[in-house]
Amino acid sequence: MQTITQMLGAVRRRTPDATAVAYRGRRLTFTELDDAARRAARGLSELGVGPGDRVALWLPNSPAWLVLWLGAARLGAITVAVNTRFRAVEVADIVRRAGAKALALWPGFRGIPFLDILGEIDRSALERIETLLLYEEADAGRGSSSAPAALPASLAHCRRAAFPDLLERPTLDEDWAMSGDGSNMFTTSGTTRAPKFVLHSHASVTAHALTMARELGYAAHPEGGALGALPLCGVFGFCQMTAALAAGCTLALTSAFDAAEAVRLVDEHRVRYLNVTDDMVMAMFDTTRREIALPTVAACGFAAFAAKPDELLASAQARGLPLVGLYGMSEVQAFFSRQPLDAAPERRLLGGGVPLDPAARVRVRNPESGRLLPAGESGEIELAGPSLMREYFGNPTATEETTTSDRFVRSGDLGHLTGDGGFVYLARMGDAMRLGGFLVSPAEIEGHLNEHPAVRGAQVVGVDTERGPRPVAFVTITALGGFDEATLRDHCGRSLARFKVPARIFAVDEFPTTRSANGTKIRRAELRRMAHERLRAGAPKFA
Repeated sequence: MQTITQMLGAVRRRTPDATAVAYRGRRLTFTELDDAARRAARGLSELGVGPGDRVALWLPNSPAWLVLWLGAARLGAITVAVNTRFRAVEVADIVRRAGAKALALWPGFRGIPFLDILGEIDRSALERIETLLLYEEADAGRGSSSAPAALPASLAHCRRAAFPDLLERPTLDEDWAMSGDGSNMFTTSGTTRAPKFVLHSHASVTAHALTMARELGYAAHPEGGALGALPLCGVFGFCQMTAALAAGCTLALTSAFDAAEAVRLVDEHRVRYLNVTDDMVMAMFDTTRREIALPTVAACGFAAFAAKPDELLASAQARGLPLVGLYGMSEVQAFFSRQPLDAAPERRLLGGGVPLDPAARVRVRNPESGRLLPAGESGEIELAGPSLMREYFGNPTATEETTTSDRFVRSGDLGHLTGDGGFVYLARMGDAMRLGGFLVSPAEIEGHLNEHPAVRGAQVVGVDTERGPRPVAFVTITALGGFDEATLRDHCGRSLARFKVPARIFAVDEFPTTRSANGTKIRRAELRRMAHERLRAGAPKFA
């Protein structure tokens, strides 16, 4: 058990002059990063931040994000990750319910009017904020102490501080945190109700970072960098960053993903173990014509959100990139498990895998009977281990509902055990369909539709009809042929049980998506709404 700053201190002692962060042509060694964090801790302390206080980081990826996170950790304060895509309603809810004492932002980032957005928020939601910490960049990423002349009326009660001024303070050498103290909060992706705040401790963050550094290969190859293109405000990007930090390798950081820049950084820093989303992989393929797209990469862990699986597999095999499926969630962090590197490509594409930490455990439970299930039977995945969250901040009821008495978290995901210590993720429990008396993953039907040459992509949702629950499919069409619903239903009927054949199949130009901190995701709730709407417009064409 240790604190985040103790983990950084160990790396500093081991490799003081190694590059910790590379960003816009600037490099920070581990010594420089640690010193900057200690100065930021002193500055935050003088601004009234102390143990247990919350510091909201409404910032894109930058060295300042790391410095403020590490500085707050030294004080025993808790950082609250706020997505830069969030707007007034979302930001107001987060800073109010989290009780943020300080808010850090970069007012001019990508032309987004962050201060104007704050001006739209009622002052009552911002009243606990005492300090607005302003960050900006000049050429080559150097900080500038200039700041807007006036703050919006909703923040008139706040003091204003410039990030570079913190770095002028003397270093703070004390580490006020304890391993069990809270360190980081991430918001869940709530849809029908307010998101929950997932609170992790120093112990869960450092234990998982050290496990990732060891099991993902970074510790064995610290000369190879890590790509920090995923947003640090999301648990996926955050865990990639902590793995690099724990291993003592260079984090090549970029404030926003650009495929060409990502390829250049992978080459420059000889990234050996890459972790990105499936749409990022495809974009990187598109930006380079090299036969071996990323020659330094020995394995690419990915999260599946948008790409068609067989297209992704074919592209990766053709371009010499070994893909490996990952699984994670905010409650257990992003790299809870990974598919075996030596597994067949078809298995490596699946979500789930074998837990990275030998102390982690997985089981699957029938959600109706409560019975624990053997390998091969699908139910709700439950997870436990050192990377588990401490609690849902400020919400003991949700914590009790989500965690079992023996400290497993109910994931809300459908999957099954594989019998070799691993598991396969199939779908969200809310997306699983009860058809013909069986729990069916939409991925099974989607995979079959994707095999048809006319289908570019498929998404399946379950809807209630007069005939009971039925699957409804949405497809995008390739240039090889037009859309013919009857042909696609016949294609399904030849290989799938009748109750799995979609009641209707609708062609769309594209699927509704949303950008989250962890990647682009299909809005399945919107697809269900579309399905209900189209079915109401006329009686189902097929029985």
